[in-house]
Amino acid sequence: MILNSGKLAWPHTLSPVPEYPVLNQDLDCDVLVVGGGMSGATLSYELTKRKLSTIVIDKRSIGGGSSSANTGLLQFSNDKTLTSMMNTFGEEIGVTFYKLCERAMQKLIDTGSRLNIDPHLIPRSSFYYASHEDDVAMLQEEYENFRRYGFHVDYWDRAKIEQNMPFSKPAALYTHGDAEVNPFRMVHALVEAAARHGAQVFEHTEAVHFDYDENSVTCHTQTHRIRAKKVIYTMGYETQEIKKDRNAVLKVSYAVLTNPVKDLSDWHERCLIWETARPYLYMRTTPDNRIVVGGMDEHPPAPEERDGRALHKSEALLDEVRKLFPRYKELKADYAWASIFGSTHDGLPMIGTYPDYPNSYFIEAYGGNGTVYCMIAADILGDVLTGKDRPELELLSLQRTSKPSPHKPLTLR
Repeated sequence: MILNSGKLAWPHTLSPVPEYPVLNQDLDCDVLVVGGGMSGATLSYELTKRKLSTIVIDKRSIGGGSSSANTGLLQFSNDKTLTSMMNTFGEEIGVTFYKLCERAMQKLIDTGSRLNIDPHLIPRSSFYYASHEDDVAMLQEEYENFRRYGFHVDYWDRAKIEQNMPFSKPAALYTHGDAEVNPFRMVHALVEAAARHGAQVFEHTEAVHFDYDENSVTCHTQTHRIRAKKVIYTMGYETQEIKKDRNAVLKVSYAVLTNPVKDLSDWHERCLIWETARPYLYMRTTPDNRIVVGGMDEHPPAPEERDGRALHKSEALLDEVRKLFPRYKELKADYAWASIFGSTHDGLPMIGTYPDYPNSYFIEAYGGNGTVYCMIAADILGDVLTGKDRPELELLSLQRTSKPSPHKPLTLR
């Protein structure tokens, strides 16, 4: 699977990039993590905190897959609103899942402050605006539900928006407790911390075959083997190459990192910005005064159309920024890329076991909130592997019903 194309923004921001050896011997461990992107990095960090002997392998270099194309917006809000979650799954499930995201956000912020490699993780608020007048009622209902269940959010009407922004929109929610991050640095910071606490990390080491037995799994590479009590597949969107999930949706998303902007003073608190339209536009700033803007998701174009589509989309994304911020007339794309982006039909990530893979778990953190989902998965599986019950696994199961009903909610003990 070709995960990314174009000129990626983040790899140039870390020098030197930590390197890890190729597997050169047979090894045993408690947990083998297959994949060194954001989900594998977050998981390995949490596993070593729990004193589990952990091995991480990646067929590329660490952070060399989808994580290097991540745009780095971290939010407790999801592509599927709290109100929509409640309508689909029932009140208890909707609120429980959003609270999981809220706690994961705080844990990401706390974790980022303790890492040796600075991940450029900066707490921010989020500005979620109504793309159309028809979306105002939806935002008002979402605001009421947020307030009812204790989420930190403000409602902005048109006058409030015009007071704080150089553009006008019908309404917006201003949520607190979110953050921006450099995803490439975050992955390497987490893996470095895991390695420092005992994890063994191997790059350019591809798993070619697995043997499953009653109490363990043996992973075979081209030259050696790793025997683990448990295997956790953290392969991102490439998981769909080894098994198909009916709940998974793969598309292509586009992003741009601009040249530095001299004056960002009219960008209120340098908040994260996104909208109610689907597919949605999203944008943020960076510590060196650049703008990250992304969106315009679509079904993957034919290979011969890929470069032309990417060029068209990058120009369209810049135009969208200029519409909101007319003073930024000199914007240009210093970096522009396209990447595979995964989501799910029901709006929840997929975490847990799968038939025919004994002693194994999968993390499929699909959705615009993928990094937050990675922390949720790492926390849940870290607990499960150390003997703690986490009933949320039923909600996030890879085999969950494709027709959820709010009238027959799952029971979370």
